[in-house]
Amino acid sequence: MSELDQISINALRFLAVDAVDKAKSGHPGAPLGDAPIAYLLFHKYMHHNPKNSHWPNRDRFVLSNGHASALQYGALHLSGYDVTIEDLQQFRQWESRTPGHPERGDTDGVEVTTGPLGQGFAMAVGLAIAEKHLAAIYNQPGFDVVDHYTYGICGDGDLMEGISHEAASLAGTLKLGKLIFFYDDNQISLDGPTELSFTEDVEKRFEAYHWHVQKVADGNDLDAISKAIEAAKAVTDKPSLIAVRTVIGFGSPIAGTNKVHGEALKPEEAIETKKNLGWPSDKFFYVPDEARKNWNTIIDRGAKEEKEWNDLYAQYKSKFPELAAQFERTLAGKLKEGWEKSLPVFPTTKPVATRNAGNVVMNAFAKDVPELIGGAADLTASTKTILKDGGNFHLDPKGRNIWFGVREFGMCAAVNGMAAHGGLIPYGSTFFTFSDYCKSALRMAAIMHTQSIFVFTHDSIALGEDGPTHQPIEHLMMLRAVPHLTDFRPADANETVAVWRLALERKSPCFMAFSRQDLPVLDAEKHDIYGGVKHGAYIVEKGGDSPDLLIVAAGSEVWASQSAAIELEKEGLKVRVVSMPSFRIFEEQSDEYKASIFPDHLPKLAVEAGAPEGWWKYVGRHGDVIGLERFGASAPGPKVLEELGFSPAGIAKRGKALVEKVKKSEAALAGK
Repeated sequence: MSELDQISINALRFLAVDAVDKAKSGHPGAPLGDAPIAYLLFHKYMHHNPKNSHWPNRDRFVLSNGHASALQYGALHLSGYDVTIEDLQQFRQWESRTPGHPERGDTDGVEVTTGPLGQGFAMAVGLAIAEKHLAAIYNQPGFDVVDHYTYGICGDGDLMEGISHEAASLAGTLKLGKLIFFYDDNQISLDGPTELSFTEDVEKRFEAYHWHVQKVADGNDLDAISKAIEAAKAVTDKPSLIAVRTVIGFGSPIAGTNKVHGEALKPEEAIETKKNLGWPSDKFFYVPDEARKNWNTIIDRGAKEEKEWNDLYAQYKSKFPELAAQFERTLAGKLKEGWEKSLPVFPTTKPVATRNAGNVVMNAFAKDVPELIGGAADLTASTKTILKDGGNFHLDPKGRNIWFGVREFGMCAAVNGMAAHGGLIPYGSTFFTFSDYCKSALRMAAIMHTQSIFVFTHDSIALGEDGPTHQPIEHLMMLRAVPHLTDFRPADANETVAVWRLALERKSPCFMAFSRQDLPVLDAEKHDIYGGVKHGAYIVEKGGDSPDLLIVAAGSEVWASQSAAIELEKEGLKVRVVSMPSFRIFEEQSDEYKASIFPDHLPKLAVEAGAPEGWWKYVGRHGDVIGLERFGASAPGPKVLEELGFSPAGIAKRGKALVEKVKKSEAALAGK
């Protein structure tokens, strides 16, 4: 290692130490140990332009052990990204651009949000899937306009998490040759030595996943790390893992212990660390001129690399104008003009399960939305999410159908990585009850604001015989509570059309809850269904000018509520019925619109075969909710619905009781 390399690495180390020290919060251990790896990646191997962090053909970097964020922020600053010394000095402070864990959108150069261990690893797999697919679609002989790597650093904690197993197995199966991960093998976790809880042979495990695996004995040996990177890049049909033996907290008096993992060094420890590594102990956020000049060579090199790509792309655009136009459109997140004209309209003549309707809709617009790509967690036959003319990604990376296997969490995190890459609209699907397995990835999509689409089927107790383990109860309300995540539970096939349209138009994360059972179809000539769904809730049965009762429902309970309204009308009650396919979208509407849907004076009954909690906001304390405070049962779906109160007769009975209760209450008040 040259003296200039050493000074440049130490500059990175101590920017991280000083940031953590000033914040009195953070993780200095990993930055001290991993700085040589980050230096080599950012300074020598990654193709990136710090002055344009959105250059399409840049190499991507993912810090899966996101608690080491001070390392990434320091590398971004030194490389020339829009991360200033002042930003580093505001590490972990209110509204700073350097939050405690890397946040996509907050910090220039951060590709994905990381911190929940293992998810960065899995999102990197998604980034590599996106690169491989886009390269197959757009590259032409002599014109490799999509040609970049995904690099990452992960730690023991990442590889302990179950999601890393799912993602690593998938990456090996898909032969993602442009994915290279460094495993920070420092033998320490937060609680102590890894021998307490993590004794597996990581290298053999990854070899079994069909990864190319190498070991580097010394994390400060730049030559050995460089040779490992070169060897990894030479293997094109396997992802690569480079296990590097590092020392956590390198140079500090508590190096090699868990004490240096998750809290700032004590003042005397920071001083001793600087002395041990030959750094001025009286200077803070200090970057020697020669180190800054060395790091800044990335700026000119990156600009040159992007210019060379721009020149190549200009020739490509001239020779392949249609491909170039599509490439630019999808990278910009714009839909093809007029794509919505391909959407179907379902007739009222035949009931249709919304999962089946979803498949019809997807395949209707698939040709006009070539950026759509995805699959299921080994359930394509059940979730109906196959693109019939989409091909098989496993056989040909041009294919748009991905068989994710029974890896729900890994699938959803990979979807997030694909969405973060750009140029694609990815989706993943499974049974709704199994959203439990991937909840954290859905939350991550919401935090990152990626256009990740999650398709969940078998949405209620109506699925029947599979019983309580497969019947979602709390899932709708749990996911509706996630900020920035749009919920969709359509009532029928035509609402499903609107749901898919909005999922593409809104450019934000969403989930869809589709039925297994057939449902009657709303009349598209009678209702402005797209306009209604676009408002989150709308009136499907007016109930005259002065209704006696309002029934609001979502999904498959809408038709049962309509049937209940007919029964109640026979008894002289006028009933308004509201379909509410999206809480999130409804909450975006004006107060006037909300009042038009839920007028104060009307008694309100909410109906949904799931947890009732969120509905009380709309029905009020004098309203009523037919929901579930228990798990389901194994029996034919119609029988389960009837026994648990969701038949038209059961809904009508509760509605009538509510009206009578309100009348008695009003009479009592009038008597006073």
